[in-house]
Amino acid sequence: MNPIEIRLATIIDLETLRKLSIQTFTETFESVNTAENLANYIEKSFNTKQLSTEILNVNSAFYIAYSNEEPIGYIKINSNEAQTEPIDINALEIHRIYVINPFYGKSIGQLLLQKAIDIARNNNSSMIWLGVWEENKRALQFYNKHGFVIFDKHIFRLGNDEQTDLLMKIKIQ
Repeated sequence: MNPIEIRLATIIDLETLRKLSIQTFTETFESVNTAENLANYIEKSFNTKQLSTEILNVNSAFYIAYSNEEPIGYIKINSNEAQTEPIDINALEIHRIYVINPFYGKSIGQLLLQKAIDIARNNNSSMIWLGVWEENKRALQFYNKHGFVIFDKHIFRLGNDEQTDLLMKIKIQ
């Protein structure tokens, strides 16, 4: 496999990030959600205005993984007030981490997770936390394997469907 490069996304990467977000979210969840709920979530969360706001937020950052200059996955991290839940102001939240299907099982998720861990360490964050759908067994297995533990749960709305996200964390040494 070719070397993977992970780069900080800027507003210049907006369209790349939008396409990658739609592709990876659809690949991950279309088989287990209605088309209407999926479309509503994508329109709300991955439109140009929303993603621009997120990219330009100083407390959020997107990192895109590339293979041969092709975007293959990304991670979005939040700190301080950008965190989606008031868990810990000294924590780092992984808000999204997705990889396109052809690169599943090729350690791209692990590279993106390591990027978040490195950033958390550099910022003296106490922990990293995230929410993962309780039915997303692949993601739960991935996070368990990397030392994350469940500490709470919350409701995540996908269109008109209320889903339970498990909140997971790992302490940063």
